[in-house]
Amino acid sequence: MSGLPEAPTLPSAGHRLPLVPVATRAEASRTGTWRQERPLVDLEKCNRCRICVKYCPCGVMTVDKTRFIIDWDYCKGCGICADVCPPVAIAMVPEGAEG
Repeated sequence: MSGLPEAPTLPSAGHRLPLVPVATRAEASRTGTWRQERPLVDLEKCNRCRICVKYCPCGVMTVDKTRFIIDWDYCKGCGICADVCPPVAIAMVPEGAEG
């Protein structure tokens, strides 16, 4: 024995996993009401690379040649978009701040 913990065993083939709720774009999953921060995009710095769109865990961002759209009903304000933005065009600002 190497002193490492033993790997867990998988359930038998007849075992059923419990059903758990899955987040959907329903009224119950709207997160805009509890968001603490929100992304603010500087369109002058944005190069439209769409990396923020690819990494957004909620899929709420859309970018085209002239617009940057965020679905505020579902944006959680996690800041991943700001973290992955190569030109640093996204800043996280307090919810309710001007901009």
